[in-house]
Amino acid sequence: MPHAVSRLRDERLARSLKPFVARGSRTQRCSRCRVAVSHCLCRWLPQVPSHCGVCLLMHDIEPLKPSNTGWLIADVVADCYAFSWQRTDVDPRLLELLADPQWQPWVIFPGEYAEPSRVVERVTLPPGKRPLFILLDATWTEARKMFRKSPYLDALPVLSLQPEALSRYALRRSTRGEHLCTAEVAALCLELAGDLRAARVLDAWLDVFTEHYLDAKHHRVTDPHSAAHRALAASTRL
Repeated sequence: MPHAVSRLRDERLARSLKPFVARGSRTQRCSRCRVAVSHCLCRWLPQVPSHCGVCLLMHDIEPLKPSNTGWLIADVVADCYAFSWQRTDVDPRLLELLADPQWQPWVIFPGEYAEPSRVVERVTLPPGKRPLFILLDATWTEARKMFRKSPYLDALPVLSLQPEALSRYALRRSTRGEHLCTAEVAALCLELAGDLRAARVLDAWLDVFTEHYLDAKHHRVTDPHSAAHRALAASTRL
């Protein structure tokens, strides 16, 4: 069954007036993992339980980009939801999710951009609640606009992360190394919530995806016994 980001991609394509042309669009890609068919990584797709939920609020064309890492979160986290962000409209399914009493939602964003009273740095759950991490999946400039112009998020607490390592993501590079890709942010959130196995699997899955993607791009043969593949196998056995 297609996951949330895959379904959102289909919805976005259905309302497109012209085809989306991504970099490397001449490459024949696997429809499941989005990597070149010659370097498909579906056989390594991990399965791991997680008690957390992730809500991806995605800027317009993010679901269409083969390099988007929100897709990897949906691969790993069963309770992953994806919605398209629009300035003047909000998906009613998103509002229903935010109001669902089983969840304790947090908006993941640097605390310096939020009112101090909203900012927290720890995941503390009320009884009977599960964590729901809301990630703004976009470029940094777009994400700041989304944060400012989404009034339905204004009443929610903001979880401000303090990553200790620079981003490892090599497919799209921010000018600032401390800006993590979406999958790296999600893995940090899972770790904060005590979901250590899922966090490690997601980190390892990102590394395997990146390796296959770059090997395809540079016409290299992928080593199925590389350090990234071994780390993924080890993390799924924990």
